[in-house]
Amino acid sequence: MSLTTPAQRAADIAQERGTPEREERSWLRLTEIFFSIQGESSFAGMPCTFVRLSRCNLRCTWCDTTYSFNGGDRTEIDDIIDRLDAIGCKIVEITGGEPLLQRPVHTLMSRLCDLGYTVLIETSGSLDIAPIDERVHIIMDLKAPGSGEVDKNLFSNIAHLKPTDEVKFVLLNREDFDWAIATIEEHHLLEHAQIIFSPVHGELSGHELANWILESGKTIRLGLQIHKFLDVE
Repeated sequence: MSLTTPAQRAADIAQERGTPEREERSWLRLTEIFFSIQGESSFAGMPCTFVRLSRCNLRCTWCDTTYSFNGGDRTEIDDIIDRLDAIGCKIVEITGGEPLLQRPVHTLMSRLCDLGYTVLIETSGSLDIAPIDERVHIIMDLKAPGSGEVDKNLFSNIAHLKPTDEVKFVLLNREDFDWAIATIEEHHLLEHAQIIFSPVHGELSGHELANWILESGKTIRLGLQIHKFLDVE
């Protein structure tokens, strides 16, 4: 019979509750590692290895990775790094789920930076980003009303963004677009980071969103999730 350690029990409880873990440990709950084309940031089009961690504290209406909400394999950080080394791509994106729910993700990211990797993290914007290693490129969502999670945005995160970081808005309709523009203006977001507007795939036309961006007169990048057009992960 296998024994469950206190750290494992604490992680199990946190998973059930959808809350950030407090215990430091040497492993992460891993959904998958895969090599593909980065699809929705300023790195779009670049080869990238993705580390998808398990668990998420949000339930966005348009989420396309619901399989990462629960479960996941307990994988040692050393083993994750070995797998990344074997793939050989020096751009790595940590994603989920919500990767910041697992405290050891900070150890993984810092170790990868030390090894010369370009490390990206994609996070929902609902958890504190202040502890993230300053060498990591942050891609932070702000959830629009159409996500069903607009009340979870942690706007205090804006102060911790670097000019090279990115704030991504996934937009379902014109209401979401207008909300995003108002949020950019209210929080002076263009002074803090790059801004990306991405349409919900299959719901909002990229052509229509492009026209709205042009009409706004703001310096906003259109993100089209090119991996979906290529039919890759």
